Amino acid sequence: MSYRAFLDEAAKGLPSRNYLLSSSEPFLHSEAAAVIKALVPDAERDFNLQVYDLLNLKDSSLTLDQILDELNTVPFFSGKKHVLMDNSHKLLKKDLQKLERYLQHPPESTVLVLMYEGAVKKEAKELLKGLKQISLDIKEDEIPVWLKAKAEGRGIQLSREAIDYLIGTIGSDLGLLSSELEKCSLIGKPQVEKEDIAGIIEGKRSYNAFALIDAIRARDRDAVFRIYRILRETEEPYSLLGALNWQYSRFVAEKNSPQDRRYYCEVFRELNRADRDIKSSGSPYPMELLLVKLLQLSRRR
Repeated sequence: MSYRAFLDEAAKGLPSRNYLLSSSEPFLHSEAAAVIKALVPDAERDFNLQVYDLLNLKDSSLTLDQILDELNTVPFFSGKKHVLMDNSHKLLKKDLQKLERYLQHPPESTVLVLMYEGAVKKEAKELLKGLKQISLDIKEDEIPVWLKAKAEGRGIQLSREAIDYLIGTIGSDLGLLSSELEKCSLIGKPQVEKEDIAGIIEGKRSYNAFALIDAIRARDRDAVFRIYRILRETEEPYSLLGALNWQYSRFVAEKNSPQDRRYYCEVFRELNRADRDIKSSGSPYPMELLLVKLLQLSRRR
């Protein structure tokens, strides 16, 4: 897991001292920043932790040259100076070249971390070779491991059933999952089961992706759209689509007949089409159309 690679570096005190952390998920940038902040003792944070948002360079008197001067100053006390540059994907080529020159002789006492949104462009990769580049992005099949580790960091253990329930209900949005995990940590039990969290998930919903798929598999059209009308009041289409993907992926992992495998192939084709329509607004009612298609497939099964 790429995010795990970053945590391993942090556990060693960020020994490479110069990092480029990329992610398409802003939540993971916030998570990484919190981990880095925790490396700096409380008494030193006002002096040895500097965070700059590079979006503000144009709208303020701050310049990259001033930030580079800060990087080269000696830290207070005996610790290391940590400098984070957020939104570094906004840097122009001339600024990247300045950073390239800095990285040729960086001070031993400073840790520089660039937060980069999205995939790192070729030009940035070439000019910033002096930075250790780590992608923070977490693949969907890695989310259970991430969730389990995050829960342990809060002093609780999540059962496999509880993890499946969280992801199946909330979807793959890491920010939402983290928020629900915070609620789980307040239950007061070291071992959290599915039954412990079923009643507290996001406003104590009556329905979730489990119920929706059950209704599809039962070929109950009325129930499918009754549940969907309730879910759409609290769920974004993309979040609900992620939850459906997760649930069907679990079914595929089971032992299936050739006929079942053909059925799931069709299901994922429709899920992928709905994903494209939601992103491109290619259909006025992508989720409704998806549910109709899934019901049709279920009836032909």
